[in-house]
Amino acid sequence: MGRSVDPIKAEVVARFLLATAEEMGATLIRTAFSPNIKERADCSTAIFDAAGQVVALAQRVPIHLGSMVGAVDEIRRRYTLEEIRPGDMFIANDPYNGGGSHLPDINVIAPVFMGKRIVVYVANIAHHADVGGMVPGSEAAVCQSIFQEGIRIPPVRIVRGGEVNRDVLELILLNSRTPGERVGDLKAQFAANTVGARSVTALFERYGVRETERTIAAYLDFTERRFAAAIDRLPSGTYVEEDFLDGDREGGVARIRLKLTVGKGRLDFDFTGSDPQLASARNIPHRALLATVYTVAKSLLDPEVPANAGYYRTLTIRAPAGSVVGPTPPAAVGCRSISCGVLGDVIAAALSQAMPDKALARSGPHHLLVLAGTDPRNGAYFVNYETVAGGMGARANRDGIDAVRVHASGASNLPVEALEHAYPLRIERYSLWNDSGGDGRYRGGMGVIRDYRVLAGDVVVSLSSERQHVAAAGTADGHAGKPGAFVYNPGMADERKLPSAAADLTLPRGSMLRILTPAGGGYGPPRERDPGLVERDVREERISRNHAKSTYSWESPE
Repeated sequence: MGRSVDPIKAEVVARFLLATAEEMGATLIRTAFSPNIKERADCSTAIFDAAGQVVALAQRVPIHLGSMVGAVDEIRRRYTLEEIRPGDMFIANDPYNGGGSHLPDINVIAPVFMGKRIVVYVANIAHHADVGGMVPGSEAAVCQSIFQEGIRIPPVRIVRGGEVNRDVLELILLNSRTPGERVGDLKAQFAANTVGARSVTALFERYGVRETERTIAAYLDFTERRFAAAIDRLPSGTYVEEDFLDGDREGGVARIRLKLTVGKGRLDFDFTGSDPQLASARNIPHRALLATVYTVAKSLLDPEVPANAGYYRTLTIRAPAGSVVGPTPPAAVGCRSISCGVLGDVIAAALSQAMPDKALARSGPHHLLVLAGTDPRNGAYFVNYETVAGGMGARANRDGIDAVRVHASGASNLPVEALEHAYPLRIERYSLWNDSGGDGRYRGGMGVIRDYRVLAGDVVVSLSSERQHVAAAGTADGHAGKPGAFVYNPGMADERKLPSAAADLTLPRGSMLRILTPAGGGYGPPRERDPGLVERDVREERISRNHAKSTYSWESPE
């Protein structure tokens, strides 16, 4: 493996660390208070070496990777080793000060000592349903400045020598509309790091500090060589792609442009030519850009490569400052996850040019809604942060995946039973959106329909989305998927389509909000689709009979 270490031992150590990261994640989810974490698992866990390199990453929400990397690096920059003590933990969330990629994602990071040396950092990140700001949920595409998005926390000490720093904790809680959830979720994050530190300490005690560090370093080197070999299987050259985010005004767009250069064992991602940063929260901060590139490249080139910093070394990423993929403060960035769905499409499309046998059509990213108000059952204020999955684009050899989070996004849906138990809302429809997937030789993944009935009297909603104006395009003559939509009171006399981004819209008691998420694009000409697959789609009610006849020239066997 390059550093004269036992390859079997290296694999054992690597798997142990990955299992530890997964154990941390299970601890965080099982002890969290908020439905967003305990039900949707909107959290991630990782282990870093003493230099801040990712060693093990639990496979949950890929976009969280960039947040944790930035926080570890900033802690190492801000604090000398003499200032950090065993039992310390640090907290951070600010994307412009090394804390993350948007404010609701709060990092908690703990150094692990052997004697007087830091040998690793254990870290976790959890999406908190409210951290203040101008709207409940602390995330809305209409925000124009990061100062409107919530409390900003640079890397500061939240636990000192095993004791919680009450001053910092109370400052955070005072800025949240739901402080009871926040304190419970933060304690779950502390517990997750405690579990991780205990397991890592046992590993270093078993093999010794020097031998374990050598083994980890060798495993990162092995990962780099493996991914470089995957890159070498691509034809050298330059590939250019672009796509569009929604702009600052309804119907406007903002370009993401990528020039991908494939060299010997290296990929260069150059986003020069992307449009200037937006006066809305659709901007993609640097760490979110990194996480999306890392995730999409791994998914297409070598999905089984270990998720560590070794393969990051093979990737060079450049984005102009002040652009939509390289915003500068005080640009708002809250909805970067939805934007990264479109960014992921651009990256996948460029790679698809180099590897057409694994080509991927464009996808439909999730839609975001935040419902807030007073629960009449108990008089408590609630904030329900939810994202509803879209559809993945078709591939060169199979249909796209229905109702799935795409690219760097990864949290689960909120189950109907858990939602209705926690909030004064009722789900009256939750289904795949028939006829939404892009037509083609292989059909794009279907979007979702989800209807919310409001059962309280003072509920407001904030809405954020992408691909309501620029649909997910098909590939190789495949058709585009249907764009998404937000609809108020569907089927009623006062039915109306809502904007693709809005804040604090009033929803009266008894009203309904419908979410229609965008579907994925198709691959190849529809006329080349296997009639047996069309028959199956009709039988399973994925497409209507009329659609099958008009698009695929399908003839009913009846």
